[in-house]
Amino acid sequence: MASAEKGPGAFKTIGELSAELGVAQHILRYWETKFPQLKPLQRAGNRRYYRTSDVDLARRINRLLNEEGYTVRGVQKLLVVKAGVAGAEQAPESVRQPAPAQPAGVDVDRLREIRNHLASALDL
Repeated sequence: MASAEKGPGAFKTIGELSAELGVAQHILRYWETKFPQLKPLQRAGNRRYYRTSDVDLARRINRLLNEEGYTVRGVQKLLVVKAGVAGAEQAPESVRQPAPAQPAGVDVDRLREIRNHLASALDL
């Protein structure tokens, strides 16, 4: 059955996801080592099956790396920050440090507006 015939919630194989994203299969396996959030099911013979959440995450990683120009390290930081408080204990020290006191002349409301806009842009 071709991937076009599958239902929206159906698992995808590594070949199907690779073709959809336009990246080689070894790149997807590499991403699994760099992004612990990306954990496809592995069946007999180490065949990978990507759930809908895995596919969404792989699309997001692909977009950030290959379209928006982020580095692997930058995407790792974004994913940790996006995970929120639950992932805070795993966040790099630079991400976990409290924000410094507000400097004079900074429009905090405008910065929050920009932050929210960027956060919504990261959501698929």
